[in-house]
Amino acid sequence: MPTMEPEPTPGIAPAPHQHRRTAGSFGADAERYDRTRPDYPGAMVERIVAALPESPRVLDVGCGTGIAARQFQEAGCRVLGVDVDARMADLAGRRGLRVEVAAFESWDPAGREFDAVVSGQSWHWVDPVEGATKAGQALRPGGLFAVFWNAGRPPLELARCFAESYRRVAPESLAARFWARPAEDAYAKLCTKATDGVREAGVFGPAERWRFDGERSYTCEEWLGQLPTTGAHAQLPPALASQAAAEIGAAIEAAGGAFTMRYVTLAVAAVRSATG
Repeated sequence: MPTMEPEPTPGIAPAPHQHRRTAGSFGADAERYDRTRPDYPGAMVERIVAALPESPRVLDVGCGTGIAARQFQEAGCRVLGVDVDARMADLAGRRGLRVEVAAFESWDPAGREFDAVVSGQSWHWVDPVEGATKAGQALRPGGLFAVFWNAGRPPLELARCFAESYRRVAPESLAARFWARPAEDAYAKLCTKATDGVREAGVFGPAERWRFDGERSYTCEEWLGQLPTTGAHAQLPPALASQAAAEIGAAIEAAGGAFTMRYVTLAVAAVRSATG
């Protein structure tokens, strides 16, 4: 679904949900996205499902190709996805997920109620207050709202190499800024915005913060394979993206051709109040 991006205010970076052209770009290679993006900690999925009734109804906002949704399906949930990108939704459908194509803020629950509303790696593309309000409308009283992000931490020396490569190739780019600090810091700020949205929606109890740790090993080929699915890299012009990827690949090869990415999964969870 094409959207218009607002003109940025000088000196102020627009919020991620105001950059939906980027959010709608991942479907250009949905197969790659589905193949290369990491899934989410089993312990987190279990914690969410444990708070729900048997065979719960789960709404996955920004479901993409269904990476998180399939994990919830395997845990016994009945999942409906909502995504703005018809190409991502089509692939999710071919993987066995029901998906409705819409921006979540304008999506119509049509009287349906869910036991949980979840969102993996995509809530920052949703207006935090409007989104939390819509989640409250879709949840039954006592239902659970949970949004979460994977933040990757490569070995320190490689992280420095990644940052230096993007600074050389595109010094003013989001990619250069992103790798200049720990990814966990950026996602912690997204958690704060989600928490603020929950509070302002006025239909939830106090929000909780959860944290889960894990890791995943990548060969050079695997890392370069997923690089185009990341928003910061995908925003670069093709020639600059290729140059950055070449430098990053050379750095990984110099470090032995593989590395272990440590992942921190950060989540915000809140229960819809009975009187909301």
